[in-house]
Amino acid sequence: MTICVVGAGVIGMLSSLQLAEQGASVVLLDQHSAGTEASWAGGGIVSPLYPWRYDASISALAHWSQDFYPKLGEALQQQSGIDPEVHVTGLYWLDLEDEDQALAWAHRHTRPLHRVAMEQVRAAVPSLGEGFSKAVYMPGVANVRNPRLLQSLRAALAKLPNVTIIEHCPVSGFVREGTRIVGVQTAQGEMRADQVVVAAGAWSGNLLATLGLELPVKPMKGQMILFKCAEGFLPSMVLAKRRYAIPRRDGHILVGSTLEDVGFDKTPTKDALESLKATAVDLLPGLADAEVVKHWAGLRPASPDGIPYIGPVREYEGLWLNCGHFRNGLVLAPASCQLLADLMLDRSPCIDPEPYAPSGRL
Repeated sequence: MTICVVGAGVIGMLSSLQLAEQGASVVLLDQHSAGTEASWAGGGIVSPLYPWRYDASISALAHWSQDFYPKLGEALQQQSGIDPEVHVTGLYWLDLEDEDQALAWAHRHTRPLHRVAMEQVRAAVPSLGEGFSKAVYMPGVANVRNPRLLQSLRAALAKLPNVTIIEHCPVSGFVREGTRIVGVQTAQGEMRADQVVVAAGAWSGNLLATLGLELPVKPMKGQMILFKCAEGFLPSMVLAKRRYAIPRRDGHILVGSTLEDVGFDKTPTKDALESLKATAVDLLPGLADAEVVKHWAGLRPASPDGIPYIGPVREYEGLWLNCGHFRNGLVLAPASCQLLADLMLDRSPCIDPEPYAPSGRL
């Protein structure tokens, strides 16, 4: 079976890896370089920012993925020689307005979230700023260094003889025989395949529109900044007022993010930079003197309620979706890609596929 996967972000690359490891011949296409869009730009927290505010279908994917990530990191390092740095730090939420709902959710889902006295938080995170009055903590939450995860995925794919990666090759439409999809139209000509997977993130809706299908996925810009600090400056992730700080193993601190509905504009702005700096210093006053190493923006694939589209498009035989993960593409990728592979290879699905089925949602 030959499968064409459109989009080489974390979803497209991990889908390709899962399918190729089961013997499929995979052609992976991207309009730019693999792994340089939203997957690269995100923070890499292996949890939704506020998991209790999401539909149960998001929790199902997130819990499966969280349990799987350490194994994925080890496997990718062995396959590629590049460590994705799955870094377990735990996560503190500060001054939550819906703390009771969060704790009730944790109880229902048996997740280890609990209240912590601020004295304990300050002892654990000495760099934390003043002015916070209450906290909840979830141990075991990891972050992944997403640029390295993407490098690792690409390197693992490049070693497989049944995978072809074609970059800088925009896809403009589909090749059809009646209502069957038999390939894609690209800047390099027609490419045929038995099955086509759309994993093009924020660009997925534009592609499906060429078939007259309306996929409610659109770009939502997010801006981030990266500081360089001493190792150990921030031992745990912290989140307050919809902003977060994420420590990398080598002392880099990532602070994000904005949420802007400005179409496909990825230009970093001075206003966002100043806002993110203010957030950073509010959370961690020591960052006032730290060097800002980088400031960038990415485009999240926003979908209604953040529920991704995973599965076959019934109107067009041979067409599959794995897109629309909004803010949680990195979090949900392992489960989403496993589910897609299960469905495409006619295996028992790892979780109930019904909530993500495109049927009735397009």
